[in-house]
Order: sequence, then C-alpha cells, then structure tokens
Amino acid sequence: MSSLPAKILNAKTQHTATVIFLHGLGDSGHGWAPVAEMLQPHMKHVKFILPHAPNKPVSLNSGMLMPSWYDIYSLTDRDGRQDEEGLLDSVKEVRNFVTKEIDSGIPSERIVVSGFSQGCAVALLYAALAPFKHAGFMGLSGYIPLEKKLIATEGNFLKKLNFQTPVQLYHGEADQVVQLQWGRNSYELLKKLGFEKVNFTTYKDMAHSSSDEEIRDVANFLKKVLPE
Repeated sequence: MSSLPAKILNAKTQHTATVIFLHGLGDSGHGWAPVAEMLQPHMKHVKFILPHAPNKPVSLNSGMLMPSWYDIYSLTDRDGRQDEEGLLDSVKEVRNFVTKEIDSGIPSERIVVSGFSQGCAVALLYAALAPFKHAGFMGLSGYIPLEKKLIATEGNFLKKLNFQTPVQLYHGEADQVVQLQWGRNSYELLKKLGFEKVNFTTYKDMAHSSSDEEIRDVANFLKKVLPE
C-alpha cells in the first residue's frame, strides 16, 4: 500500500466513487482541497484523495528540497533528460492508492486519476501504464513524460487497458511555465498511442493556474464519468 500521506475528503453520502488528484511542484494535497470542497456538494458520493508528494531535490530549482513527484531538469527542452526512476516511483504510489480503494470495495472503473502540472505528468503516465480499467483521467496544465519510451517500447511498456477510457486535458493559453504546445503535443501523443477518447480544452487568458471556467468543466467531466 502507499506509504505517502494524503488529504482525504470522505464522501458525504454512500461512497461509490473516488477521485485521486496529484498537486503540482512545491505544493501539497492541501493546496487543492478548496477545489475538492467546491466540487463535492455536486458529487456527494465521491471521495477525494489528495496525496502529498515527498520532499526531493529539484534540479530546475538549483537542487532545492521541495515537495516533488520527480526531479525536473528543464521545462524548455521537451526531448531532454527526464527522471524516469522518480516518475515510475510516483506512478507506483498512484497504483498503491488505487489498489487500496479497490480493496475497500470501490471498483477501478469508479476511480478517476488526475493531477495539475507535475501531478498531471504522473497522472497521464499512470494512464498509459495502469494495470486497471478506470472511469477517466484528467490532466490540468501539464504534459505526458517519457514520450520516447512510450513510443519505442510500446509493446512492453504501454498498457492498452484504458484506450477506451475518457482522458480530459485542460491548459491555459497564457501558461508561461508549462508551454501550451507541450499540452497539445501530449494530446496528439495520447491519440497516437491508441487512446481514442482524448479531449483537449484550452482557456484564453488562463496562466499556469486554474479558473472558474476550468473548475466548472472539471465538475461536468467528473459528473459524467462518475454518475451516482
């Protein structure tokens, strides 16, 4: 089971579905708790799990120790070095959270895995490697990492269980941290890999953050894939 702590918002009525949401670099699960609290009145049957990333040195920030799902070397070189070990460790942690939910009686088809920025990268990589069929995946202001490995080792690395699972990507057109093009490239890559239900939504004036419009879209997506 997962060794990571998490902020938990238990379902308000009978628990029949779960959303796992991974925060961005330098944040914690508490940072997205207000959003989950806004969403929950519209989906009282849903439990929200907001894991806290461990503290790790981040090369992009001069080796500073901070909450991080994996090391980041660059946000300008899409084809540059990536922390494969750290990414796969975090994917394993997500799988452990999912397994715990399944063991508690929630089918994987009633679980959504999602995240923002760095958390989005882990969530989308998990979608490509997941050993379980899920209700859906969401990626906010992020990208899918290990692109070359996913393409080159498709038969041995990539899992096909979720090719029919809805994947919803959101990105701000004014994002100066994770380039909009990275989001577009991830959308195209997921389709190329075989995901058939991928959607990419952009927001004109949104930077590397969220917005009321995006949260409304998130709520609508969750209500669609996790009905009562």
